[in-house]
Amino acid sequence: MAISLPQRIRLSLNENPFGPSPRALQAVKDNLSNLSRYPGEELAELTNTIAAREDVTPEQIVLGEILNVLGLYLSAYGGGGGEFIYSEPGFTGLVDAVAPGGGLVIPVPLNDQLANDLAAIARRVNRRTRAVYLVNPHNPTGTVSDAEQFRDFVHELSRRTLVIVDEAYLEFTDEFERRTVVDLVRAGARVAVFRTFAKIHAIAGLAIGCLLAPMELATSMRRLGIGAFFDVNRLSLVAANASLRDPDHLASVRARIRAERDAWHKMFGNLNIRYTDSQANFVFFDTGHPHQVLASALAEKGIDIGRGYPPLDNWARISIGLPEENAIARRAVAELLRPS
Repeated sequence: MAISLPQRIRLSLNENPFGPSPRALQAVKDNLSNLSRYPGEELAELTNTIAAREDVTPEQIVLGEILNVLGLYLSAYGGGGGEFIYSEPGFTGLVDAVAPGGGLVIPVPLNDQLANDLAAIARRVNRRTRAVYLVNPHNPTGTVSDAEQFRDFVHELSRRTLVIVDEAYLEFTDEFERRTVVDLVRAGARVAVFRTFAKIHAIAGLAIGCLLAPMELATSMRRLGIGAFFDVNRLSLVAANASLRDPDHLASVRARIRAERDAWHKMFGNLNIRYTDSQANFVFFDTGHPHQVLASALAEKGIDIGRGYPPLDNWARISIGLPEENAIARRAVAELLRPS
């Protein structure tokens, strides 16, 4: 007899609770009968859709959730000892993968706004630097760098080393087109932009993303079979392609996430709780206590918020869920953190 598990509210993995585009869901249904076949034209169709959307050549696109593969590839390419710079605390999918190839991870603390410290990062770059990895908006803080300053910084830094910009959360901002640095890829700079369909497109369960990269890097990766037809699946390809063709759904998700995020920020302000100006689908705030204290108390109420982010030991990240889930979580946080 199956055991009934208790219902929990999962606000820990930055998932999009509003779900995929109906077009993406229909594309998946339409392709369920073809699961015995490897992908064929679906790979080229998604590649061409992205190329047209971003005005880059199809040869500059590598498909897949490949940040860890990219880290391993870059650390091995050119021999061991290469240094990889990233902001700490931060998402470590790429830098966690560099050790097997002999890469060295160089963490740079965030600035006093809990954003990427661009000046400090630039000072750490040297002849051993293999790549700089930047997440914008940052994870876990949700902070976004000034658009013009960030573009100028990335452009200048790319003269010295490869710059990888992870834009996983950028489409949650209202100024996506102004903030993306894909124009630097288009112009031939040593800049690679990573995007994922796991966040605003809400198809995390199908594990698909893309890298927009300098021609030499993209070609070299494809020679190793990265992003090849056997490395992706048909359902993820058709779902991603359909989602890109449904901008109205993405705009609706963006607006609903913003409304829920604003409600969190309003509550933090009312309680005089320090928080970041997150522009992503999560909020980040100072609990005033060790992270585990809040996480454990919320877990007892059936709310999962995930891990902490040392050295910001008193701060917590909470993903935005459905409106009713957020309301429950906000009440619980307010009860736990409201001054007595």
